[in-house]
Amino acid sequence: MAEYTCLVVEDSPMMRQLITFALSRIKNLSVVEADDGVDGLKKLAQGRFDIVITDINMPIMDGLKLVKRIRSDAIHKDVPIMIITTEGAEEDRQRALQLGANSYITKPIQAPQVISKVKELLKM
Repeated sequence: MAEYTCLVVEDSPMMRQLITFALSRIKNLSVVEADDGVDGLKKLAQGRFDIVITDINMPIMDGLKLVKRIRSDAIHKDVPIMIITTEGAEEDRQRALQLGANSYITKPIQAPQVISKVKELLKM
C-alpha cells in the first residue's frame, strides 16, 4: 500500500511518462497522471495528494493558474508543489514561487534530481 500519492500534471505524454518512470523508483509513492490543469483539478477534487508536480505551459489551464487554485483549496493548500518546466527565466521561477510552488526544476530533467527533490519535499 502506497503511503504517498503524487499528482503529475503534464500535457506532453512523453514528458509525463518520463516523470512517472522516475517517480516509480520511489518506494511507497503512487502516481496519478493528469494531462492538463483542468484534469489536474478534477483529480484533486477526487482524492488527497501528498505532492503535486506540474508543468507551466499547458492548454486550457496553465501550471501557474493550477498552483494558485491548489493554494486556495482548503484540502490541498499545504501540499508541496514542484514545477517542472522549459521556462528557465528567473521571472518565471519567481512568479511560480510567489504563487506558492515549493520547488522549480527546468527541463531537460534528470531522474535523480526529480527523485531527490520529491523525497525532500515529502520529508522521506
